[in-house]
Order: sequence, then structure tokens, then C-alpha cells
Amino acid sequence: MSNHIHTHPIVVAALYKFVALPDYKDLQKPLQKVCFKNKIKGTILLAEEGINGTVAGTREAIDALCTFFQQDDRLHALEYKESFADKMPFYRMKVRLKKEIVTLGVPGVSPVKEVGQYLDPEDWNKLLDDPEVCVVDTRNDYEVEVGTFKNALNPDTKTFGEFPSYVKQHMDPKKQKKVAMFCTGGIRCEKSTSYMLEQGFEEVYHLKGGILKYLETIDQKDSKWEGECFVFDNRVSVKHGLELGDYELCHGCRMPINAAAKESEKFERGVSCPKCHDDIPEDRKNRARARQYQIDLAKKRGNQHIGASR
Repeated sequence: MSNHIHTHPIVVAALYKFVALPDYKDLQKPLQKVCFKNKIKGTILLAEEGINGTVAGTREAIDALCTFFQQDDRLHALEYKESFADKMPFYRMKVRLKKEIVTLGVPGVSPVKEVGQYLDPEDWNKLLDDPEVCVVDTRNDYEVEVGTFKNALNPDTKTFGEFPSYVKQHMDPKKQKKVAMFCTGGIRCEKSTSYMLEQGFEEVYHLKGGILKYLETIDQKDSKWEGECFVFDNRVSVKHGLELGDYELCHGCRMPINAAAKESEKFERGVSCPKCHDDIPEDRKNRARARQYQIDLAKKRGNQHIGASR
């Protein structure tokens, strides 16, 4: 879907589409076959409501996957974004069957029926300057901590499924006349804006292509983004231009940690960070220490230990 030439050898493709797939279970094996054949790694979710995934591979491999999608009239016009990496950001390939491709947990909510108004990154900047707009970050708390738009509302959710409860408790269509929503790649906003319209919010917008498209498109000097953007692969976070960020994942709690966290006395590489140090039993810490020792040993020998951080 892209002829873009980039110096990094690995293409990371984020894709989704809400579309009726009553035969989604039948798509699993053919999709697995094309991914395995081309040594693509990552995760793709299939459900009756559509497809969602992030995968990585060589330019030729991702092009082969795109050709597979183009052969199906329902999947040829995916919402699709590419970024790039120096090495494979996933360990394995999984094609999973799910009830929802992004779990909101509210029956009947469907972006196919109704969805908010899309805004390109340039128009999004203009909207953020409107004092009457309530800007909502639909991502989870640990993602917001890594970076967000200035003055955006943080629902402080641990899962997307908590979002409807937040709206019912803290938002009112009579008070918030204009609502603008954003997420990493756009898919959560498809559902959240559909839900908001269903709840009676009339003027609802969302950032087309999500934060990733914004960081790719908007020059840093014109950007209203603060921090980095958490991504669900071994890169952990990306900056403007989708360059590799500075965050890593704590092995103990799988939460993103920055340089400041690693300066804490509660940080132990491969074991714990300030967020989880006090909650992890000593026997589990000892197992993690033994694992980290094996990772370091493999690195000295020039081997890659499965599960090692970037």
C-alpha cells in the first residue's frame, strides 16, 4: 500500500477496518499462511465487526500482505499506516479470533452505523485552539503518562472497557457541546465517537489516523503534542517523525519507564521498577534475576535471547 523508500529495514504496518465479516473465522488460516510464508510477525485480530492489527516485516513481506488484503473487496481499503524500525519489534505471529477488534464492551455500538467527524492533523491543530472544545484522550492511563496533547482530558482508565463508565459519570452532552477524541492509531476513536453519538453528544470529532499520523505529518515546531507516544511493540514509544523513543518496558509490570525511573533505587533491570517493586514477591524477583542473567550471557555470546528487551 506504500512505495515509500526508507533507510530502516523493517516496515511496521498498523491497520484496521470496521466492516461486516460474518466469515471472519474462515479468514484466520489464509491470513496465517501469508504471514508465515513471508516471515511477518505481530498480531492481527479478526471479529465479525472487522480487522485490527500491527505487524512487521521486510518491504517485500508487507507488500505481499497488502496484496492479500486487496484481493478481498471488504479489506482492500484498510485504514493503514507505516512506520519503520531497525530490527523486528515482535517475537511471533498471531492471528486471533475475537468478539470485538477493540473491546468497548457495549453491545450495538458500531462505527459502521455512525461515527464522529474525521479531522486531518492540520485541522486538528485548529480545533485544539477552540476553547469550547472538550479534548478527550481515549487511551489508558499508562499510555497518557508517556505523552498526550496539552490540556487534554485524561479519563484515567486502565482498559478501554472502562471508558463508557467514565463518560456516564463525568461528561454531559448538555455541557460538552463539542467533543474531540484521539487515540494511538484511530481505531479506539472509531468506537468511542460512535458511543458518544449514541449517548446524545451531537458535535463529536476525532483525529484521523490517530497520534501516529499526527506525529508523522506535523512538523515538531508546529506540534501541540507533548512527550512521546506509547506503541504496542518492542519499540515501546515513538517521537515526532515516528523515530524511536526513549522509553523501555519494565519486565516486572510491563509498563513503560523512562530515564528518571531507571535512576530510582527501586529499578532493577529485568526485574522491577518504582511502579511495581513493592508489589513483586521476592521469589518472583529471583526468577527474573536468573532470567536477566541468561539474557546477558546470551548477549555476550552474540546470541539473541527470546524475550529480551530492545
